[in-house]
Amino acid sequence: MPVLTDLLSALQTRDVEVVDLTAPLSASTPVLQLPPPFANTASFRLEEISRYDERGPRWYWNDIHTGEHVGTHVDAPSHWVSGKDGHNVDQIPLSTLIAPAVVLDASAKVAGNPDFLLGIEDIREWEDEHGSLPDGGWLLYRTGWDARSADQDSFLNVSEGASHTPGVSPECARWLAEEAPIAGFGVETVGTDAGRAGELEPMFPCHDRLLGAGKCGLTQLQNLARLPATGTMLVVSPLPIVGGSGSPARVYALVER
Repeated sequence: MPVLTDLLSALQTRDVEVVDLTAPLSASTPVLQLPPPFANTASFRLEEISRYDERGPRWYWNDIHTGEHVGTHVDAPSHWVSGKDGHNVDQIPLSTLIAPAVVLDASAKVAGNPDFLLGIEDIREWEDEHGSLPDGGWLLYRTGWDARSADQDSFLNVSEGASHTPGVSPECARWLAEEAPIAGFGVETVGTDAGRAGELEPMFPCHDRLLGAGKCGLTQLQNLARLPATGTMLVVSPLPIVGGSGSPARVYALVER
């Protein structure tokens, strides 16, 4: 097929660059911490089975212990009660996992206010400059928060009993769910909602509205600063966990240079 031949050629000549948007997955990867009495997910952990020794003289392998929502990961619609009848992670259409993406950069606003909430007016302003959001594609929300990802305390940014991280206003979450043509919404933070989203109405509006509308979430992205505002093709590769509410994922962007 000429199209695939052209793509392979462009990858070889670096006319198309592959940008890795995935956070490294290790025991130090920041993990969401819910307050009591809510249950929390396990952190990532490797358990060695053998490493060129008496347990297996010519091979090295591990068991992995982790949660579905650790590190860079996909939220399937069934992750939230509003989307409980929607797709599990193994049912997400491939047309959602390989799709166009745009980047909205709010990092300057977040730098002065870690509790910043993206509003409809911010998206309208972006559209006035760059055009409409991609039909069936992804909106990636750049906040600069990936710079904190090496340290859990800085990443979760908890003070006075609350996590102060950016997110989306309830009105904007409803608009993204019901009116925007996107299939998914991606962020650099530990979850798609703000750290103080439990204080909003509805609580955790991104989860409630977008997952309830059958759309997907994508969290803990990195390197969004390397992407243009438009013109990116996103490739999202979660594990097809049967019945799963989400999965760690490797996420790439294809960018024409």
